[in-house]
Amino acid sequence: MNRFLLLFCAAGLLAACTARTPILEVEGGRVQGVPTETPGVTVYRGIPFAAPPVGDLRWKEPQPVVPWEGVRTADTWGHPAWQAKHTPGGYTPEFFFDGDPEFSEDCLYLNVWTPAAGRPGKKLPVTLWIHGGGYTAGWGFEPEMDGEEWAAHGGVLVTFNYRLGILGFLTHPALSAESPHGVSGNYGMLDQITALKWVKANIAQFGGDPDHITIMGQSAGAMSVQTLVTSPLSKDLIAGAIIQSGGGLTDAPTLGGSPMQDSEADGKALMDWGGYDTLEKMRAATPEELMSLGTRYMRETRQFLRAGSSPVVDSYAYPETFRQAALAGRIAHVPYLIGSTLDDMGILAQGVDRFCLEREKAGIPAYAYQFARRLPTDGREQVLQGAFHSSELWYMFKSLRFCWRPFLPGDYDLAEQMISYWTRFARYGNPNGAGDGVWKPFTKDNQEYMVFRLDDDGHVASAMGPLLEP
Repeated sequence: MNRFLLLFCAAGLLAACTARTPILEVEGGRVQGVPTETPGVTVYRGIPFAAPPVGDLRWKEPQPVVPWEGVRTADTWGHPAWQAKHTPGGYTPEFFFDGDPEFSEDCLYLNVWTPAAGRPGKKLPVTLWIHGGGYTAGWGFEPEMDGEEWAAHGGVLVTFNYRLGILGFLTHPALSAESPHGVSGNYGMLDQITALKWVKANIAQFGGDPDHITIMGQSAGAMSVQTLVTSPLSKDLIAGAIIQSGGGLTDAPTLGGSPMQDSEADGKALMDWGGYDTLEKMRAATPEELMSLGTRYMRETRQFLRAGSSPVVDSYAYPETFRQAALAGRIAHVPYLIGSTLDDMGILAQGVDRFCLEREKAGIPAYAYQFARRLPTDGREQVLQGAFHSSELWYMFKSLRFCWRPFLPGDYDLAEQMISYWTRFARYGNPNGAGDGVWKPFTKDNQEYMVFRLDDDGHVASAMGPLLEP
């Protein structure tokens, strides 16, 4: 069944119960969530965590949320950030089979799944999920990242949208000149930090512990985790970090980390080429015009631009690269869980071992994994094959019921194993729980990964060991 239709039907069936869900007081006003199909689990959809970044607020730091009157029924997802529409093939049949929702610059909304709404004394572990998409695509309510099972396992899960592409990461001298910090770019990163601060200030109302927040992301979301554990604006708010398919410590460049001055020059060249040579013209342009600008520029000039594609190193939010900070011992001093998939893409699977060994030097545990289950298919064409980049998301969120793939009973068992490890890490900083267990930290004397897989008979066969070869 279409996921949006499934959610609509569930919402209709449970509408009579809405009055029994707690009304919570958060920044901006009062909100009321809706029950999920899991008894005791409530979801709050589309809560604004900052003012809409539109008009004069385009390319500015997130501003305080605009208050609302009365009780806001949090039953509708907030608009995702502007991005290109999905085309056939690739990730479209995997995660975006319901079609694209309406994109908007008014995109700064978050979602909370909780088993303890209105119970501030519960102090449940909180996890903030940062979606991937190369800093240019995605949103916080894709079907694979549904948080109902996460909450059923005793945690509070928060997902959110942030500004993407040129609207989230443009650097330009004129933008730097108007900034009180003398910098530009990193608006999407600042959105992430604002979401984290919102969680810190408000999550107790949802039964969460504001002093126990784990940040977690995959792909560009994992790289975002790396920037947040580096940033002086956020690293002290974090109790743990999960880095999925974002790479570890290597000498090769990844998305993010360009010097701001170099990126500023690119941003000015791009805007001038498009005819937007003043801030007034830049802010008067439509999102559609801006989102297509970089592609047209590179196609017509055959020059690569660093502007508007990922975080940059500035003197404020991101003063040094994750690699520099990690090697110097200046990232957040918290437990880490890090890994990739068997068929992951190049740099996104590299450097995990080096990162873990550096954490050992700092006296911090780091748990390494490899997801090696090659997903089953039903024979359809133009679908992703193997243990591809992002394939583990169906499992660590245990959201397989939303997927069309012909999963085996063993896949559901594997998903239960993974979500249990992930939520225990969020609670204890240790995937085993409060004590020792099978999954050991990656150290000089124990250079093994937890390899998640099924055997030839379709049964869970996860075990510690070396990396499997693709």
